Amino acid sequence: MYPEEIVIPMKNDLLSAGFTEMTTPDQVDKQLEKEGTTLVVINSVCGCAAGNARPAAKMAATHTKRPDHLTTVFAGFDTEAVNQARKHMLPYPPSSPSMALFKNGKLVHFIERHHIEGVSAQMIAENLTAAFDEYC
Repeated sequence: MYPEEIVIPMKNDLLSAGFTEMTTPDQVDKQLEKEGTTLVVINSVCGCAAGNARPAAKMAATHTKRPDHLTTVFAGFDTEAVNQARKHMLPYPPSSPSMALFKNGKLVHFIERHHIEGVSAQMIAENLTAAFDEYC
């Protein structure tokens, strides 16, 4: 598990942009049972989370058409919540960072780590906003 002093600023990066965190499996299940659309960002301490994933998620969150709920879990810190979120993301393998869009509890769009590494935040945000336009 990563030290809290490292993780908290990285969590706050998304929280300050209007994302809510899920820290328990129960919170994950309750969130994904809600009607409407939910974006789940699996946050991470890695460089591609800092340079690509979080900036992309924040850019996409400003799109005119966006999910009803913006949420996040933190890999390597909120382990049980992340594991529960990943159960909802099957058949995709565990991936940190990653982003999943759910509609009425059903996974409709997923961005894996290999779609984040080496890709600009702008391109990732465009991928997300295209999914928002389709599903939100």
